[in-house]
Amino acid sequence: MKLRRKILLAIILLVFIPVILMGSISYYSFSNTMEKKSSNFYWVSLLETDRKLKFALSEVTTTSNSAITQPAIQKILKQPDFVVTYEQRQVINNLINHPMITSFGIYSKDQLLYEYNDSMSSEELSRQSWFEAMKAADGRPIWSGPGENGSSDSEKPVLIQARIIKDYYSLEDIGALVIYVKPDILDQVFWDAVTLKQGDILLVNKQGNIVFDKSGIHIGERTDFPFLSDEDTNNGKGYYTDKYLGEKSLITYLPSHNKDWYLVAITPSKMIASESISIRNIAVVLVLMSLISAFLFDRYFVRRLVLSIISAVNGMKRVQQGIFVPITSSVKSEDETDLLIDGFNRMSTQITELIQQVQTEQARKKEVELQALVAQINPHFIYNSLESINSMAVLQGNKDISKMVVSLGKLLRISISENQELIPLTMELEHVRHYMDIQKYRFEDKFSYEIDIPESLRYYMTQKLIVQPIVENALYHAIEPMEESGVISITVHDDHRDIIIDVSDNGPGFDGNTLLELWSKDRSNMKKYRENGVGLKNVHERLNIRFGGYYGIMICSSPGFGSIIRIRIPKITP
Repeated sequence: MKLRRKILLAIILLVFIPVILMGSISYYSFSNTMEKKSSNFYWVSLLETDRKLKFALSEVTTTSNSAITQPAIQKILKQPDFVVTYEQRQVINNLINHPMITSFGIYSKDQLLYEYNDSMSSEELSRQSWFEAMKAADGRPIWSGPGENGSSDSEKPVLIQARIIKDYYSLEDIGALVIYVKPDILDQVFWDAVTLKQGDILLVNKQGNIVFDKSGIHIGERTDFPFLSDEDTNNGKGYYTDKYLGEKSLITYLPSHNKDWYLVAITPSKMIASESISIRNIAVVLVLMSLISAFLFDRYFVRRLVLSIISAVNGMKRVQQGIFVPITSSVKSEDETDLLIDGFNRMSTQITELIQQVQTEQARKKEVELQALVAQINPHFIYNSLESINSMAVLQGNKDISKMVVSLGKLLRISISENQELIPLTMELEHVRHYMDIQKYRFEDKFSYEIDIPESLRYYMTQKLIVQPIVENALYHAIEPMEESGVISITVHDDHRDIIIDVSDNGPGFDGNTLLELWSKDRSNMKKYRENGVGLKNVHERLNIRFGGYYGIMICSSPGFGSIIRIRIPKITP
């Protein structure tokens, strides 16, 4: 997968999905909260409505309770042939008197005995759907709303209360009382019920008939609410979302004080959702803004970043092919991508310069090698000349000249002919020995020397020409100014992982200022050593470069007490 697609995928995973999830979770959480608050609001409203309904119906019940125990009504039912006079009618009418009662009827077991306004016949009474419930209530009043008793389809819908009348003394069933109540009593109760806009409150019986509703439109219709048949563990109340009349709605229900009725609040879900539309819109706006931001981020940052990286990659491919061409950038972004391109261009330039430098050095090296091949003639000429001199000295019997020539030849072979930088320690000291032998012919008996090296240290490797410059320095700065005979001592010690070489003399010594002056002039002003590039400082620097800063020389001297120069080198096996 290419880098640009990876970055876009990362943006989707880290921005889009979290924003969408956050918006969705916020929206559904807010919707559920609004749903719970709406259901709690309707529970309170339904409880208040049921309380008012109970109070309104209890007024009618109180009237009927008082009336059925009165002698006027008891006498009519106990004496079927009793003739009701005008005065008795007035008494009965006054007993069952309430502003909401439109009519009533008093029935014996087989006939209508008394009626006020219009009442149904005894035969019609026995055919009513609530007749068996009335008998089973055993004297308690039962109610039948307009949607249950069929009056909702007539011009005058009524609410019916029916009850069995018992003998006041024997409690035997002696008749029935049916009271017709104006539906206005329900209107008053439901009109005060609080609902959301476009919401409705229903009074439903257990058979699914709408006994009454606040809108007055659906009275008598059948419903199929699942809670009417389920045994609910939450005291019969609850809420759920379902379709009602083809529209998704929040349905909140509560059992009424009348065990055969339920109060049901219907609220269209779109009304509840309207409260959370702002949250949904904010989520949509956030998603769109994230999309636009991602597009702009890709257009003005990712694209340029990827192009810069692609340019760098293409430049590296060209470098692999040996083509060092700087990367050109049409737009300066003044950020790390420019630093990347500039760094690559500097690297390409430096590599080009290094290649040119290496090529130049290779050319010089070839030239030097050619010169070295030519110069090889000179050492052979010198060796041959020394052999001729030695032969002549032997023929003429001059042994000193012969010894001197032999030492000089061996000295030159070590210093000129050997190509190795590292030589055995015994060879280095042999070189010093030849040098001292030659100098003795010059200084005669002015000095003596001694070399002490343990057998176990002879064959460790060392840097070439590190002792002879120290000895030469001792000859010219310590032995030569002396009037008496001098002594130069070379002693080799074993120091665990290192080897110590002490070069000591019994010369006049020197103080610290003289040492600093000698050190500073060692490679610049002292012509005796400048031609060979050797000396104290030269030896110290060569040892530092070859073995590290821990190794080199240490100078100990004091006026009148001679000098000791200590050389420290590591143990290097052949």
